Amino acid sequence: MPHESQNEHPAHPADGPSVPAYGPARVRGSRRKPRKKALRYVAWGALGLVLAGGGGVAYAWQHLDGNIQGTDVDAALGHDRPAEQRDGSMNILLLGSDSRAGTHGRYGAGVQGARADTAMVLHVDKTHQKASVVSIPRDTMVERPQCVTSHGAAAGAQQAMFNSSYQVGGPACTVKTVEQMSGLRMDHYLEVDFKGFQKLIDELGGVDITTHKAIKDPNSGLSLTAGKHTLKGEDALALVRTRHGVGDGSDLGRIQLQQAFIKALIHRADTVDPLSNPAKAYGLADTATKTVSADSDLASADKLLGLAKDLKGVGPDDTDMVTMPVTYDAQDAGRVLPHDKASHQVWNALRHDKAIPKSATEQSVADRTDSPVSAGS
Repeated sequence: MPHESQNEHPAHPADGPSVPAYGPARVRGSRRKPRKKALRYVAWGALGLVLAGGGGVAYAWQHLDGNIQGTDVDAALGHDRPAEQRDGSMNILLLGSDSRAGTHGRYGAGVQGARADTAMVLHVDKTHQKASVVSIPRDTMVERPQCVTSHGAAAGAQQAMFNSSYQVGGPACTVKTVEQMSGLRMDHYLEVDFKGFQKLIDELGGVDITTHKAIKDPNSGLSLTAGKHTLKGEDALALVRTRHGVGDGSDLGRIQLQQAFIKALIHRADTVDPLSNPAKAYGLADTATKTVSADSDLASADKLLGLAKDLKGVGPDDTDMVTMPVTYDAQDAGRVLPHDKASHQVWNALRHDKAIPKSATEQSVADRTDSPVSAGS
């Protein structure tokens, strides 16, 4: 079956009018291991609420609960799903999108034109001391399953761009697509709205990064010289969304920027002391919960706090972050295909709660360059 028309999933304005071609193979560099901790600001907000005391605690906690939008993913997916992993490990689909997907229980509603620009599978091992994060390039051509929406059913497709699943069926369809391609059941999904992300960075006072070469992308408006920078919200958002200013202009280069920025964000978060400034901690938690959408089983401040506490044992050097192994699509220079054998190694490792072997990513075109950005200044 031929590829779907690009009009079904138009490019984001920051991407410019055309889809960039993936370039030739690049020089392989060292593999980096950024770190990630879950929902730290929600936990900080809880500390601030405890310090506030009395009736104000109940009111503020209720306010945080009201911020979080939920989607009933289970109702949309039914029972035809991979088996749950009962060994204590956990899989969470992390999404970054243009518009909040939470629809207060209505799945697949109001997603026309919406895009999930970022998708990562977070696997937490059974000890909850180690984690793996697998980024899925949005331009990957995959088999998209038929999905339930608020208007009926969205037809499946043999060759569809990965992020079209969000556009046709919202987060539930993206979960279904990931489960089909990986064989992993997603226990939860969490989505971050980019507009809220920008505000959160501003409230933090910016994030420190170092660019190893100049980055200039007229489409996103990002222009950084080589060297140290403190990025405020607008520039931080441009960085994690830019693609024309790095590498060959593909989504693979953007994924590297996103992974490096996550590490920089955690470095910045480590400098905030919630006990010394509970008001600021609560403000961050308020912004974070307004920014987050989740499956209905996780869509409360209390449950998010529980998840944050549960994952606090995953330390800075305990998270391995990779990109799903891909190859160039010979039929379309602007797309990539899953590297079947290598991708199977990645997903099989997570299904068996094991570390992803380095051999799984060595043949991938996504693993052939160093990131142009690192955390800190």
